[in-house]
Amino acid sequence: MITVQGVVDRVGPTLLRTVLAGDRVVSDVVIAELGRRTHVADGDLVLGVTVNTAGKAAELVEHCGTKGAAAVLLKPPLAASAGVLSAARSTGTAVIEVHHAAAWAQLVWLLRTILDAAADDEHAVEPGNAGLGDLFRLADAAAAVVDAPVTIEDANSRVLAYSARQDRTDPARVSTIMGRRVPDDVLARFRSRGVFRELSRGRTTIFVPAQKDGTLPRLIVPIRMGGELLGSMWAVVPGPVSDERAAAFADTAPVVALHLLRRRALADAERRRSAELVRTVLQGKGSVRLAAAELDLEDEPHRVVAIDVDTTDALGAEGLRLALWERITAGVGRRPAVTDLHGVLYAIVPDHAGWPALRDALRTETQALVGVGSPAEIVELAESRAQAEEVLGLVRAGLVNGPAASHDEAWSVIALHRVSAAAVPTGAADLGPLSILRAHDEESGSSYVDTLYEWLRHPGDPKAAARALQIHANTLRYRMSRLIDLTGLDLDDPDVRLAVTVQLATTRWA
Repeated sequence: MITVQGVVDRVGPTLLRTVLAGDRVVSDVVIAELGRRTHVADGDLVLGVTVNTAGKAAELVEHCGTKGAAAVLLKPPLAASAGVLSAARSTGTAVIEVHHAAAWAQLVWLLRTILDAAADDEHAVEPGNAGLGDLFRLADAAAAVVDAPVTIEDANSRVLAYSARQDRTDPARVSTIMGRRVPDDVLARFRSRGVFRELSRGRTTIFVPAQKDGTLPRLIVPIRMGGELLGSMWAVVPGPVSDERAAAFADTAPVVALHLLRRRALADAERRRSAELVRTVLQGKGSVRLAAAELDLEDEPHRVVAIDVDTTDALGAEGLRLALWERITAGVGRRPAVTDLHGVLYAIVPDHAGWPALRDALRTETQALVGVGSPAEIVELAESRAQAEEVLGLVRAGLVNGPAASHDEAWSVIALHRVSAAAVPTGAADLGPLSILRAHDEESGSSYVDTLYEWLRHPGDPKAAARALQIHANTLRYRMSRLIDLTGLDLDDPDVRLAVTVQLATTRWA
């Protein structure tokens, strides 16, 4: 049993978009005929294959609504036309827009596959493995068509499936299959030959001759759907392939694309469910222990990691953060539970089993700003999340050195920041002669405030204070003499030194 929205979620946004939602259960897929001759039953998904005008589309929706159809699928701009929406609202029928470049025949096959899967409870299969058996069979079929070993890869060059036959291979293929992704050095060689540029341009087939390092020739077919590059198929061939065989190899790509879309839709649905469970744990409200159990989090201390990526591409920011997180966590053991919330990626990481390796990986990562909370029990991770957010804010403000910091490492900065933030509303920084120094610096361009600050930070060590200011120690002594004459500060009084230190910290750390 699956609803209209469930079907849309499984197919994914590449092919389908909900224009008018509905919650009816879907039973079958029907291709509409012209006029009112289409036989429609309760729960049918009706495909407007032959509909080409807004009037006919509205008529079809009205007819399907009276028969209890679950939804009508139309291509743009018909799906969003006023007549269609009016008819749909009056009959309670959902309207789904099909991507303009999608082939109806492929969509019928995909929809019926999803309905069959729902009937067999196939949605309970592990999403990461969903459809992989079919993909391996497709790799075998493609290998038979092109008469060569084949691998099916996603858009990030990760191997999803490969054919059984291994009669023609080279070190690049062996390392690709063993590592389940194309090695970096092999990627670099193909990239230098313009292979990936050709893939992005939408070539039907790409032939790459043998290379000097012993890499055998490749015949490559991009896997696309609706204009989006989903992945590619690579065949290890003995040499140039005939046009007929290359075309036959390319003809298998649309079927592979449907499998990749189905696999991605299932994985997206599971990722959304997992993200909701992570949010429940991070917020500390509701059934936290139940959510943690569904996420398979062990009953031990965990840390919350908050990660941000500086990007102006708002549409791609979440994907960029997720890709970055995958790279950071590659090889550090079990992957943490993650979710994207308010533009920040949050992860729950086991303190003992995951944090040490992750900390080492973060030390070499410069593309992200990262704040890490202290270890906490599962039911108290909302506090670790608050700590991670606080540290991330300090990293963004440049108050903590490096792109990543943890709450327990940055405690001194956190303490100064909290005290300073609390002192700002009291006006404590405006008391005494410190305002005289500020005014003098503004008028004459001097640096007396900075000089006093570093002198207080390095008590009894004028050389260290001078290094921090990048001046000579004698220049530091001269400035200190001048600012004392100017303000009359008694820096021999410990209370005066402490008060001025708090004032200066308030202006710098708040």
